[in-house]
Parts: sequence; C-alpha cells; structure tokens
Amino acid sequence: MTAITAATEKPANAARVRRRLLAAVLPVTAALYVGAEALDPRGTDQVVTSTAAALRLLPIAAARPSQLYLSGGLSVLALGGLAVSYAAIATLVTRRGWIIATIAAVLGGLGAFAGAVFNVLVGVGLAAAASAHTTQTAAARFLVTSFGSRPAQVAEYVYFASEYTAPAIMGYALWRSRRVPRWLAVLFTAGLLLAESMGAAGPKVALFMLPFAVAMILLAARIWRAAARPAPVTNPEPAAQAGQLASSGKGT
Repeated sequence: MTAITAATEKPANAARVRRRLLAAVLPVTAALYVGAEALDPRGTDQVVTSTAAALRLLPIAAARPSQLYLSGGLSVLALGGLAVSYAAIATLVTRRGWIIATIAAVLGGLGAFAGAVFNVLVGVGLAAAASAHTTQTAAARFLVTSFGSRPAQVAEYVYFASEYTAPAIMGYALWRSRRVPRWLAVLFTAGLLLAESMGAAGPKVALFMLPFAVAMILLAARIWRAAARPAPVTNPEPAAQAGQLASSGKGT
C-alpha cells in the first residue's frame, strides 16, 4: 500500500464509521419513541392551561411518578435521537431533492429540540410537581405558570409547527430523490405522522407505531449500505507527475 493510498483510505474509513453510527441511531430512536409512548400514563400528555386541568392531572401523576419520570426521560432521549435521525436520513439524498432534504433536516432538528424542551414540562415537570411536598393547589399553580411562560409557549409553537411539516418535507425529498423505494418514503411520512399523533393510551399505542419503527429500520439499513460504498477519490498521482515534469522542464 502506497502512502497516497493510505492517505486517501483513512478519510474514507472515518466517513464510513460516522455514517454507520448515524444509521444506528434510527432504530434506537424508534425503540425509545415507542417505549416512551407505551409507558406514558393515560391522560397525562396534556397542555396545562388552567388550574382545573392541573388539578385533574396531579392525582394521576401522583399515583405513578416513577413511570412518568421514566416516560418523560425516554421522550427527551427519543426526540434527541429524532433530530439526529433527520440529519442521517438527509445523507441519502445527494442529488435530486438534496436542498429539500436539508430544509427538512433543519426543521426536524429544530422541532425535536423544541419538543424535548416542552416534554420536560409535560412529563418530568408534571411528575416533580405531583411528588413535591406541597398542596395540590400550589402544585397546580406552578404547572399553570410553567406552561404559560413565554419560553414554554415558544417551544410549544415551534414543536407543533415542525412535527407535522418536517416529516412531509423529508418524505417528499425521499420520493423525489428516488434513492429509496417510493413506498418507503410514504411509509416513513405516514408512520411518523401517526406516531406523533398518538396520545397517552397505554401499551396499545405500540401497535400503531409499528409502521414508523419499520420505516426507521429500513432507512437505517439503506444508510448502512450506502456507507459501505467506496467514495470517489481523486488520484493525485497525475497532478504530482505533471508538477515534476514542469519542474524538470524549467531546469533544462
């Protein structure tokens, strides 16, 4: 192996490893998402807009604080993984539709980040308020104040605006690129939209989220296989030989 070959193979290996790591995030994200929704106690995925609504949620949360902490933590991890997954899926679109895929990745990442911030209030914040050593009235006022704060409202608007637009835009980019079967682009879009619309209804929501999980696994396999393809490498030897000829011509 020449020094030039070794120098060109190292960046290619690094890019391959990074892309495969991105591919591995997709099925992990699907598992976290399904687990978070399945563990979420019934009726707790609500936006608290009034003291009466908070007083209805607090007894439910107080009965299952550990489960609510777990589902809230999984939701935050799943949304973080979803942000990375958008960037990973965008790497499949390299020609037709790559600008659209990039826009979808940015929207999806921004929405997932806002969703993670907002879900801290919905899951972890609700569990903390329910298990705090205070009266229910005080805990209800805390929840109303938290949900009504300006940062929480901004995160809510960004989250709900992008969680439905980003999947549609990414699905269109995949459809247009023809790098994956068109049925897979439809499955990803429909599966993710269905998964995001699921409420806290118990373990049965896992059945409705299966299309999303299947789409993520299939896309991960596509990204993994694409990473195995050798990247085109420009051979620097002709340029080096031309430079040597030019130098020898000047010396004569």
